[in-house]
Amino acid sequence: MLLTGTIYTARDQAHLRFTEMISRKESLPVDLDGQVIYYCGPTPKGERVIGACGPTTSSRMDRFTPELLDAGLKGMIGKGRRSKEVKDSVKRNKAVYFLAPAGAGAYLSGKVKSCEVVGFDDLGSEAIHRLEVEDFPLVVGIDSNGDDIHANL
Repeated sequence: MLLTGTIYTARDQAHLRFTEMISRKESLPVDLDGQVIYYCGPTPKGERVIGACGPTTSSRMDRFTPELLDAGLKGMIGKGRRSKEVKDSVKRNKAVYFLAPAGAGAYLSGKVKSCEVVGFDDLGSEAIHRLEVEDFPLVVGIDSNGDDIHANL
């Protein structure tokens, strides 16, 4: 599929902060309700609005994902397999996990039309970025019924 719209980047440290803030009932820097998080830490920008922005390994976020899905997150973009707990949570929350093409960070950066840091700027490349993307290529990895593209591999 080709995604056009708003997505947010967030990696390990941002996920840890999100879950800590949720447990303390604090406001998050972005409203996760109905949003999509891209597991990505963009490189410094060059001539484009963003540097290379390929996906990182999704399983590193597995320990945080069910809590974020329960908080309203509806989609994630990354690479690789997910745990049973994440698959169950995707199904329970009617969410979706997308796979982005690995090794194509420079290509993917051309699909980003704007990029703005919107939270945790002290984390550098792991800060939360709001990206406006156009025709961002993805494959459904786990659908809202819990069906997993990796199941038969």
